[in-house]
Amino acid sequence: MKRRTFIASSVWAAGAVASTSPHLPSDSSAPAPKFAMKFAPHTGMFKHHAGEAPLDEIQFMADQGFTAFEDNYLKRREPSMQDKIGSKLAQLNMEMGVFVGGRIRTNKPTLVLKDEAIREEFLKGVRESVDAAKRVNATWMTVLPGYLDLKQDMGYQTANVIEVLKRASAILEPHNLVMVLEPLNFFNHPGLFLTKSAQAYQICKAVDSPACKILFDIYHQQIQEGNLIPNIEQSWEEIGYFQIGDNPGRKEPTTGEINYKNVFKYIHEKGYRGILGMEHGNSKEGKEGEMAVIQAYREVDYAATNK
Repeated sequence: MKRRTFIASSVWAAGAVASTSPHLPSDSSAPAPKFAMKFAPHTGMFKHHAGEAPLDEIQFMADQGFTAFEDNYLKRREPSMQDKIGSKLAQLNMEMGVFVGGRIRTNKPTLVLKDEAIREEFLKGVRESVDAAKRVNATWMTVLPGYLDLKQDMGYQTANVIEVLKRASAILEPHNLVMVLEPLNFFNHPGLFLTKSAQAYQICKAVDSPACKILFDIYHQQIQEGNLIPNIEQSWEEIGYFQIGDNPGRKEPTTGEINYKNVFKYIHEKGYRGILGMEHGNSKEGKEGEMAVIQAYREVDYAATNK
């Protein structure tokens, strides 16, 4: 028996003992069924079973039934590794989720300023992201506008961000690529410009491009503003991507206060069939923690449990 097949069977055997869910196989030889919703793990999430080589981790994810993958650090990888990741995903019929595509690493205001040098640095990163996206057959890239300028009115800052995002959209549109703006919460990321879903909605409406949408991170927005389903409803037409994490702790669903079964029910019934990025840590250490993540997603996989 191949190592990865043995691992997959072992994980599912343990999961079957731990749960009476009808969606888990009853014996260790049964293959892991595919998740109905497009949950996307990231590298490091299953390292105790798969090791830390990206291609081995992707294979393990596929063996456990995941049909998507995301990698914030894709652009830091060598182009040759990006090519290998793209080939591996194609071989396994998996979709590529987001990677960080436009970001200037500094703790000072950037895109909120009318500074051409800063804008060109940002746009250079967007252009480079086009090549990375093509290597892995990606559609979405995360864009972060950076820090607030406490000396400048929010109206002017918003206008400056909109202006540079229009220029970024013009780069991405010909390639059918989409930058997704991610509002982040005040607790983990104090001092940032973009924090709320309504703010991201306003910006996307002003940019008015299919290449500029919202990344609605459910964890961040639970902390920042709560009222999750009504805010998803209000900003629905501009949402391009979702990410997941329970609160408190930013771990897998079922470990915190967010009712993920209801949230997934809502977005699925609204017609969302896109990727849901698993941008969180594991609540438990080691192989036990990795199995707990898989089991949690079986429990909240709304599309599978409501066929």
